[in-house]
Amino acid sequence: MCGIVGIVGKNQAERVILNGLHRLEYRGYDSAGLFVADESHHHLVKSPGRIKNLEDKVTAEVTGNIGIGHTRWATHGEPTEENAHPHTSQSGQLVLVHNGVIENFEEIQQNYLSEHTFLGQTDTEIAVHLVEELKVKENLSTKEAFRKALSIIKGSYAFGLIDLTDLQTIYVAKNKSPLLIGLGDGFNVICSDALAVLDQTDTFVEIEDGEMVTVTADSVVIEKQDGQVVTRDSFKTQVDLTDIEKGTYPFYMLKEIDEQPTVMRRLVQEYQGDNHQVNIDPALVAEFAQSDRIYIVACGTSNNAGWSAKTLIEKLTNIPVEVHLSSEFAYDMPLLSAKPFFIYLSQSGETADSRQVLVTTNKLGHPALTITNVAGSTLSREAKHTLLLYAGPEIAVASTKAYTGQIAVMSILAKAVGEYKQIQAAKEFDVFHELSIVASAMDSLINDKQHIKDLADEFLATTRNAFYIGRSNDYYVSMEAALKLKEISYVQAEGFAAGELKHGTIALIEEGTPVMAIITEEVTGSHTRGNIKEVESRGAKTLVIVTEKLAKPTDQIVLPTVHPLLSSLVSVVPTQLLAYNATIQRGYDVDKPRNLAKSVTVE
Repeated sequence: MCGIVGIVGKNQAERVILNGLHRLEYRGYDSAGLFVADESHHHLVKSPGRIKNLEDKVTAEVTGNIGIGHTRWATHGEPTEENAHPHTSQSGQLVLVHNGVIENFEEIQQNYLSEHTFLGQTDTEIAVHLVEELKVKENLSTKEAFRKALSIIKGSYAFGLIDLTDLQTIYVAKNKSPLLIGLGDGFNVICSDALAVLDQTDTFVEIEDGEMVTVTADSVVIEKQDGQVVTRDSFKTQVDLTDIEKGTYPFYMLKEIDEQPTVMRRLVQEYQGDNHQVNIDPALVAEFAQSDRIYIVACGTSNNAGWSAKTLIEKLTNIPVEVHLSSEFAYDMPLLSAKPFFIYLSQSGETADSRQVLVTTNKLGHPALTITNVAGSTLSREAKHTLLLYAGPEIAVASTKAYTGQIAVMSILAKAVGEYKQIQAAKEFDVFHELSIVASAMDSLINDKQHIKDLADEFLATTRNAFYIGRSNDYYVSMEAALKLKEISYVQAEGFAAGELKHGTIALIEEGTPVMAIITEEVTGSHTRGNIKEVESRGAKTLVIVTEKLAKPTDQIVLPTVHPLLSSLVSVVPTQLLAYNATIQRGYDVDKPRNLAKSVTVE
């Protein structure tokens, strides 16, 4: 849930590291630090808070041609300078950065390091002390001590290690946490995300779990735990540096909301084959069609996207769909059907909870599809099939275009499977035409920003609590709408099935409580209208988001007409803008909300 950047073989390593850490800010963090060195000097600089705080402490003499940097999201120990990475060994000879969680750090401390003194409270400091303890006590090289430490350490990790007596090498290892090697001309880099070093290189080498890598300025040697050397081809990233720039936008989130119509059109271009046929691997379509139940496994916003796609998949394929939270499914797997098919939704493709489930379902031999925004990510590599969102980098912590992209991709897949099965509803559903209409509808809502800002001013400027309500698919969108509002504006927001309000939750309605109702379905619209009256009679202040066909003159946000199966792609847009504006009103950082991380790589 944090970021690593390192480089060997290039002067002013500190600038490369700082620039890379800035590009990793979107992942979420609470402290940062860097270590740089050359043959004459070495410097360790750390700071709690923003990277700007660290940058202010990096004076002119802090420079070198090798270094590692880190942004930390606290798991063990408070976000202080002492707990910030990089960490040093007992003697100070070894310097280490780490992403992940070491599960047996207390056992290691008791069994190996009882006489050591620690500066902070992190599991990472335990790890670097362990490497040095093995190096000294067993007279090992740094590389071999690192290898042995990896055999002792249990948990998730991405490590970058430097020995002050060998300033030409960075030792790297990975398990359940993302890390890449970037190949340069006369230098090499390490990074948690290719975005961090796109100004340095577009060529990368993947590292698999359990591997250790020795990185110098002119070589990259990958080894398995037993020392066997692995040869692996490099790949070129498809992301352009301009994709991660804000341009004239004040925040990435607003830019990404505005990009959603483009994402819809890009998905049409990428997945539409000849004669409007769906261009998806026939083997994936056949395997999906032959299953007797679909299990969508995801976290957070991706889980909400799964719920929003559940109905359309069932209607177009005639296959029942279950939606599960990864963190629950991993340790309490339900009784599975005879021929299950798994869909894993993850913007980053690195979500640790989802990967935990994927590892299990792979062992059981069940087919799996990952739908992700990041080609070559862990969930993509380890699932049998992958479909990409083609949404471009999503930098803001609060996901917007990935959510709508996931639903759109699942609608395209469902169309292909339904046609394969000769389902009439799928034959009649022109998914590419309908997604083009969705894109135009999104454009219309995005162009109405000022009206939505005015509503945010009226309804959300000072409230402590808020509710979204809806029925059927509108309920699923309500869950996502509430999540957006709470995660960036810190308003205590909840999404509820409208009919459930009277079964307890209506007790929370007070004079002036904002209740936002979503109405896109004719069959349930009148019932939700009744629920609106119920909360209004208890003092609620209501805002209605409704399709044109069902709108009344007093409704505040009217949605352009789209196919009923794709209504969630349109109804969610104003809720994203409401959350964005509520956050601006309160003076909070839209892109980097407190306590949250973009890529959740710990369970």
